[in-house]
Amino acid sequence: MSQILIGTSGYSYSDWVGPVYPPATAAKDYLKFYAQQFNMVELNFSYYRQPDQHTMERMACMTGDSFRFAVKAHKNLTHDISSNVKSDAAVFRQGIAPLLYAAKLGAVLLQFPYSFHYTPPARRYLANLCGYLEGLPLAVEFRNSEWQKEAVVEGLRKRGVALVNVDEPDLPGLIKPAAEVTAPRSYVRFHGRNKANWWQGDNASRYDYTYTDDQLEEWAPRLGAMAGASQIVLVAFNNHFRGQAVRNARRLRELLEQHGIVTGREGF
Repeated sequence: MSQILIGTSGYSYSDWVGPVYPPATAAKDYLKFYAQQFNMVELNFSYYRQPDQHTMERMACMTGDSFRFAVKAHKNLTHDISSNVKSDAAVFRQGIAPLLYAAKLGAVLLQFPYSFHYTPPARRYLANLCGYLEGLPLAVEFRNSEWQKEAVVEGLRKRGVALVNVDEPDLPGLIKPAAEVTAPRSYVRFHGRNKANWWQGDNASRYDYTYTDDQLEEWAPRLGAMAGASQIVLVAFNNHFRGQAVRNARRLRELLEQHGIVTGREGF
């Protein structure tokens, strides 16, 4: 059975100083303290600006050998799709190369918006993008339930691309929880279940949610099954507001260990 690596979406939040990081911790030291508690993290800044090799080299050096990074693809590849996608993909690939060379690249997260519908042009675009980034550990997250169909699962499986399983509000049109394994690396993202703010909130209020133990327990059998069918399972909590992601990540790790499910906590 593979290990399940649990972490959070992002780590550089000033409101984590105190609840997560020691008081007066400088921003440059956030990752050092984070890596003492978790062994994977999603990098979100790469969505807003293309990653550069120097930054990736520095981050790789600040973390232990078992640490893994999931890097969110730049917005020009998934949201504000440019007319130079192929060259943008090449720049992105070059920027994250140090993580790949250091064997610390857990996944490249291609997270598409709800407006990315299941249409022939979108399907062709996704196929082309996967081709431009071929050789990287790709993971695709859809927000629109139109994509939640067997043909998509089989298509990703043939390409060796992970389908991101999600926990998010039970609302019409959104993806339902699943435990699909389409590649050697599996992926789960917890976005919270804040129905009231999902469509009208910002990036803080939309994910402002704390999972209960019962809600986390729902995922124990799913994660156990995924671990049995994968080489590695990456789990990221995106409900980062006020450190909720950290509390839920720690608690899920504890609950899984109570079920005898390996979480990669050893050595931390």
